[in-house]
Amino acid sequence: MRAALLALGLTPLLAPLFPMPAMALECRNETWNGTRYALCEVDPAKDDLRLFLYDPGGAPYGEFDALNARLGVEGKTLGFAMNAGMYHEDRSPVGHYIENGKELKQVIPNAGPGNFGLLPNGVFCLTPGKARVVETLRYQAERDQLNCTYATQSGPMLVIDGKLHPAFNPDSTSRYIRNGVGVTESGDKAVFVISRQPVTFHEFASFFRDRLELPQALYFDGNISRLYAPQLGRNDWGQEMGPIVGVVVDKPDSDPETPSN
Repeated sequence: MRAALLALGLTPLLAPLFPMPAMALECRNETWNGTRYALCEVDPAKDDLRLFLYDPGGAPYGEFDALNARLGVEGKTLGFAMNAGMYHEDRSPVGHYIENGKELKQVIPNAGPGNFGLLPNGVFCLTPGKARVVETLRYQAERDQLNCTYATQSGPMLVIDGKLHPAFNPDSTSRYIRNGVGVTESGDKAVFVISRQPVTFHEFASFFRDRLELPQALYFDGNISRLYAPQLGRNDWGQEMGPIVGVVVDKPDSDPETPSN
């Protein structure tokens, strides 16, 4: 396959740095405390979970369909995907970013404007068979030991060691469609969540802690939140994205029509 792609003048997407067995990905809708959510559970030891930003030509993918088209050249497709961190107008990441072992943006440790700078923020980190959400200062201290193959920095943290971010107000009226990720203590499961109706930070974080019982969770965004989940019939359209997180699967021999909302 690689030789065929090179003959066509195409650069193959880099394969993950570790082998992946059978897929365990599961997506579903849930209602909790009167609020509707969609979530996808990923087993990093079984699912080919990666981060994506730029295509081989250096242009941001921006859209699920563009990434799917690129994967399709190699007989692959997305089993799930969502936006994965804040970005600038040119779609470069605001914070730290590593893709397939290559660091594209350094860690931003200090406070700043907007949700990203609402400390503590954190880093979503993938290592062989594990997924971690680590508060940024802790990440800096443990980075060499973590040795992330993929990483994206975002903020704020939603849940830190089982506690909600101290700035979240249960009486807040600021509601958006929000998305983020939470992980188990052992790192053997990552749960990606997008609200199906506008929610506050406190409501969203509480879903991770109290319903999903995840000790660490990180916010991705609340203005451009988008989900690709064929299991749920979703291929959200909207503003072009920066970093994208997704599970890569083999493309079926007869590819069905792309789902849409």
